[in-house]
Order: sequence, then C-alpha cells, then structure tokens
Amino acid sequence: MSIPLGHWHDWLPFLIKMLAAYILTAIIGWNREREEHTLGIRTFPIVGMASCGYLLLVTGAQDAAAPSRVMQGLITGIGFIGGGAILKEGATIKGTATAASIWNAGVIGAAVAMDRYDIAIILAILNLVALRVLLPLKYWLDRAKQQ
Repeated sequence: MSIPLGHWHDWLPFLIKMLAAYILTAIIGWNREREEHTLGIRTFPIVGMASCGYLLLVTGAQDAAAPSRVMQGLITGIGFIGGGAILKEGATIKGTATAASIWNAGVIGAAVAMDRYDIAIILAILNLVALRVLLPLKYWLDRAKQQ
C-alpha cells in the first residue's frame, strides 16, 4: 500500500517508528564510537532504522509468512555486518561485543516495527549495561588472566 507524500499524517506513524529505532540504536553506537570501535555512531542507527524499515514494508502483506522471511534475512544479513567488526590479531580476538551489539541493533529496529517498544527499550538498556557496567569487570578478569 503506497501512501502519497501529500498526506503526511498517514506516514507520520512510520516516521515516528523509524526515529525511535534510530534513537535507541544511536545511543549504543555512540557508546561504541567513544570506545573507538570499528562500528559506531553511523552504523548502529542505520542498521536499526533499516531493520525497522524492512519489517514495515511487509507489514500487512497478503503473504502471512513474509515478515518471517524478512526476519530470517535480517538475522543472517546483520550477522554478516557484525562479522566485519571481529578482528583476529594472533591469539587475540577483538570486536565480538561490537558484533553482538550490531546484531542487537537489528532486533531493536525489528521490535519497534512490530510495536514492541517494551522489548526495544529493554534490549537497548541491557546492551548499554553489558557494554558500560560490565566493562570494569572485563578489565579485571583480563588482568587476572595475565597474572
């Protein structure tokens, strides 16, 4: 169903969803950018917004299985993007938290598209907790391994 651009009040709900996905994932991207990781402030909101957009495109489709197929593609495709953030240097592997976070950004966008703001907000908060609150514990564990 195509909505003419002249009827802004008809497409405003889509804009609100896209902005919600964008904001929730931009916060996570901002955190990754501050930590100087390969994916950050630009990638995370684009993934969240795109995931939301893909699911909005098939919302109300005649084919009831369409959203399921789109979700399957998103899970695989975003995993591929996250894989690009993982770097191996000798025996050390870096970027797994960023890769997992980019995958989570896709779920956040999908949750917003499906009107599951509760899930999207919880995922965003828990992602930030894992990245920020658990970081000192990770440093402590890494130091303990070296001793």
